Amino acid sequence: MSEYVEHAQTGTSVGQVEKRFFTFAAPPDVLTVESGRALGPVTLAYETYGRLDATASNAVLVLHALTGDSHAAGYYDKADPKPGWWDIMIGPGKPLDTDKYCVICSNVIGGCMGSTGPSSLDPATGRPYGSTFPVITIADMVRAQKRLVEHLGITKLLCAIGGSMGGMQVLEWAVRYPDMVRTAVPLATTTKHSALAIAFNEVARQAIMADPKWNCGDYYDGDKPGHGLAVARMIGHITYLSDESMQQKFDRRLQDRCEISFTFEEADFQVESYLRYQGQKFVDRFDANSFLYVTKAADYFNLEAAHGGGSAVSAFAKARCRFLVASFSSDWLYPTYQSRAMVQAMKKNGLDVSFVEIEAKWGHDAFLLPNARLSGMLEGFLDRAAADAAREAGHAL
Repeated sequence: MSEYVEHAQTGTSVGQVEKRFFTFAAPPDVLTVESGRALGPVTLAYETYGRLDATASNAVLVLHALTGDSHAAGYYDKADPKPGWWDIMIGPGKPLDTDKYCVICSNVIGGCMGSTGPSSLDPATGRPYGSTFPVITIADMVRAQKRLVEHLGITKLLCAIGGSMGGMQVLEWAVRYPDMVRTAVPLATTTKHSALAIAFNEVARQAIMADPKWNCGDYYDGDKPGHGLAVARMIGHITYLSDESMQQKFDRRLQDRCEISFTFEEADFQVESYLRYQGQKFVDRFDANSFLYVTKAADYFNLEAAHGGGSAVSAFAKARCRFLVASFSSDWLYPTYQSRAMVQAMKKNGLDVSFVEIEAKWGHDAFLLPNARLSGMLEGFLDRAAADAAREAGHAL
């Protein structure tokens, strides 16, 4: 989704950053994932921005969306055409101010950006896992992140924040590890996928598996299923936008032509050309099997069933942190009514919750774009969290 990020809108960049790796769960101390399968060793790719303070109380964990990665801010080198995917939010003077906070972002397990996933080598065979990689869940992602957070010497996060699938991880953190989360900011997300969201993911997965080059997930020695993955990305990309944004950006304008071609091969309309471009660009950076696994993890996520016996109120009874929940008016993938439902469940538990529906015409991906209202709210929310943490630390002395 970093195609939206061209340059910092406010403040300055964190500058050059380095991707790091944390490996744990070496056999026999393997990670047993929710499906019951064993996985180990497990590597997480991660990046940090800013410095951890003396009491390790200023850590902000950023959780990325479906196809994101650990590169949330800054540049790897001067040749980088674009910064990390949330560079507009992370850096000196920005809402996640790296002069105040130590910001951490890791790539999820099941991914393909340095963390253990289907394209990683299975130590038992010496070959890529492919479809033998265990099915993983949002809870598995969070359990792995907890190991990283503890490795970094952090016992309590100042904040867990993320949008879309990242927001699911935020919610999972808040109820699974309530003593480790001071505040939580789930953006443009849900406690469980609707049938509509599952349907789009299933169509995308079928597009990959219908590509003969997918070869039941064992394609790493040959051509990858690029066509299927590109179509999957095109399907997903449509859900990230809104009718208004597509009308404004493309309408029915033709692509480099004055008349329609009367063919199927040509991209007559600008929107066709745009989707083909986005699909191909995605093929260049993402693994088809990882797409299958992370979409399945998002579909399986059901906070209410996992933690509340089917009740959102019971699930949030486990949480003790303060929440800032934000939805976006044109997000039809995770519409505002879903955020309102989770806020009501939080409030029924007496939790301290702030909620805002932000007017935005860009659809689901609005949380990745500059928004003065969201930035202002985040800045104030984190300042208050930091003040509370400092006050508590003072009382403890």
